[in-house]
Order: sequence, then C-alpha cells, then structure tokens
Amino acid sequence: MFGAYGHTGRFVVGELRRRGWTPVLSGRNEERLRAAAQQYRDVDVRVADVDDPASLEAAIAGSDVVINCAGPFIDTSLPIVDVAIRSHVHYLDVAAEQSAVLNVFDRFRGDPRIGGTVIVPAMAFFGGLADLMATTAMGDWDSADEICVAMALDGWKPTRGTRVTGQRNAGRRLIFSNGQLTPEESPLRRRWVFPTPFGEQDVVGLPLTETITISRHIRTPEVRVLMNLAPLADLHDPETPPPAAADESGRSSQMFLMDVVATRGRHARRVIAQGRDIYGVTAPIAVEAAERIASGAVRTTGVVAAGEAFDARDFLGSLESAGVSVEVSVSPPGDDAAILGF
Repeated sequence: MFGAYGHTGRFVVGELRRRGWTPVLSGRNEERLRAAAQQYRDVDVRVADVDDPASLEAAIAGSDVVINCAGPFIDTSLPIVDVAIRSHVHYLDVAAEQSAVLNVFDRFRGDPRIGGTVIVPAMAFFGGLADLMATTAMGDWDSADEICVAMALDGWKPTRGTRVTGQRNAGRRLIFSNGQLTPEESPLRRRWVFPTPFGEQDVVGLPLTETITISRHIRTPEVRVLMNLAPLADLHDPETPPPAAADESGRSSQMFLMDVVATRGRHARRVIAQGRDIYGVTAPIAVEAAERIASGAVRTTGVVAAGEAFDARDFLGSLESAGVSVEVSVSPPGDDAAILGF
C-alpha cells in the first residue's frame, strides 16, 4: 500500500494486520517507511515514487490489491492506476478530491487494458460510504429525483495531509445538477434536521467525491452534498491542531453522522450511519473493499464506484464490527419512517 506512514495509512496498515494480511509498505520516504514497519513483523518495505513507473511496478509486484493512501491524490492516483492496470493488480484509494476521482473515471473507464481488474476510487469515509448508502437507499428504484448527502461532525482536527490536499486542490468546484456536472457558482445553504445527537443545524454544500461517484451510476438529475458548519470552521482555522488518539485504537473522539436521503415523487428513503473518527473509520471501509475484491466478491470490473462494485447493503452491515451503526428507513414525506435495519 502507498502512503503507509501517513495518518490514515497507519490505520489501514493496522486493519490489514488485524485481519491477517501481510501488507507491502510503500512510499517515497524510506526513513519513514522503515519507521512505520518497525511496529510489525514480516512486512516488506518498497520505496517508490509516482515519477518513476519502474519503482511503482516493483512496489506492487506480486500484490492482490493496491491501496493508495498517498495524497494529494491529484498527483498520485493516475500514475499508480496506470501501473496497476498494466500489472493486472486491483486498485482502490481513499481520495476525497473531486478532481482526482473524476480524472480516474475519465482517463481509465473503458480502457481496453483493464480486463478483469477492479479500480475503485474514493473508497473511504468521503466518497465510498455515502455511495454505498445512496445505493442502499435506492433499493429497487431505477431512478430518483434527488440524492442528498448530509454530514455532521462535532469537530474536525485535520491531518497535515488534509491541509496539503486542500492547498493543492484550489481549482474548480463541481456540483451535479440538471443531470450534469457543472461548476458551482455559490455553495448551497440550508437547514438540515439530523438525528440525535446533532439535531437541526445550518449546512453548506461541499464539492466532495460523493458528487462524482453517485452521479456515475445512479440515475438522478440532482446530487447534493452538505456539511454542518462547525467542522468547516475548524478546518479553515490554521491553529486547529491535528487529531489526537482518544484510546488504544488510535482513533480520536470525533463523532460523525452521515444522513443520505433518496427522494422519488412523494416518497423518501433514508440511510443513516454514525460512528467515530472519519480517518480511523476509513481503514475498515478500504480494507473490507480490498478483501472483497481479492476474493472476487464484486459485481463488476473496471473503474467503478463503491455501490457498483459491491453488495451495498451487505457491505454496510459489515461495518458494524468497526463501530459504525447503520439504519435504513422508508417513508412518504411527513410519515413516520419504518426502520428496516440490518
């Protein structure tokens, strides 16, 4: 895996080891790689750089799946995906950058070299989780009038990687409206009633990867992605410290709630996920995906979104062991929802 010594990367390595995998640790900095490897037995260290395709080929040789945790992904995803396809090695990443994920879909979807290779960008808290939830909400619907993803965090202590990625991705911000990706003129602002413990809050539109992945495979003219304001204030404050471990798992005390609503006519379907630490929870999402890909438990191959690749409802159910609670409800607007659960 690439970016093994970063904050999220360390969570992913730990999750791989917990599940019995022997990861290959890769990245540009040999000193940091070897320091990360000292925590584990029997791990291989392979230094590689995205500007050196031969080093990338050597790094992934003999692997089942490449997990890319090395941001900014606008710099790393395309060269690693290209080498993965040529090497017939499956690929997934944890990108939250619209441009990086869009580049992967545009560059490689339909590439005749792919064959049976599976490429899943944004397989993380941002991107993958909401995509699985939206796919679950759709159920037997073949289309929806709108998919709305609302996120609430009780705060956001950004990693250095998050800050660098934000600086590197100051370009266009895209929304999906009227059936097409279009530049955002001004962020959508509204009130959103979250379940307990967040309640009613102001939210603002964000250009995240959910916009790209959901619009690629769910038939809907509108995709809205929103977040409450408190974590964004933390993110934009240069004095906000990085995340700190709250227990032996390494996860912080940050709480999240993701609320995904699909509407069609007078009917609405809602999926809610709650848990702790958006960086920490990315590890079981990415590793569960890697295990399913390696075992052949995928619905299709090529460059695909999470909901295309996997049985979305079953995948969400698997995250309960990682402390993510999920509820699914179906109701006409104004009626009490019937909780279906898992």
